[in-house]
Amino acid sequence: MPEFVDTSPPGVCIFCKLAAGEVPAALVYQDALTLAFMDLGQVTPGHVLVASRRHAVDLFELTPEECAAVMQSSQRVARAVQAAFQPSGMTLLQANGRSGGQTVFHFHMHVVPRHEGDGVGLIWPRQEPGHEVLQDYARRIRAAMA
Repeated sequence: MPEFVDTSPPGVCIFCKLAAGEVPAALVYQDALTLAFMDLGQVTPGHVLVASRRHAVDLFELTPEECAAVMQSSQRVARAVQAAFQPSGMTLLQANGRSGGQTVFHFHMHVVPRHEGDGVGLIWPRQEPGHEVLQDYARRIRAAMA
């Protein structure tokens, strides 16, 4: 993910200020729960951020309704980006926590139109822990969901 440093002072959220109309933005879409606007650091032309209107640091602070609304708005925006820019692909990306690549600590989804040779890469080291380990991981997650 491109490096971005949020220079807002502690306790000030740039996305909350944007949602309140206190800072300018190239607004794409808004509804009661979400806000979509052009990313200042365009990875490719048409790169849009879809954020929760209410301040939530990450996925874990969203309500189920907000989570669903962000995905629905992201799909709506992605369809419009597809029509407007006609990319050959689309990446939706959402990061949580510094270790996860999050740089602005207000929940948001990146809608990034993709083209062959655009220079954007999503790579990670592939691990194949085996069937038994995967079964153990699945058991642990099921237990946490119960």
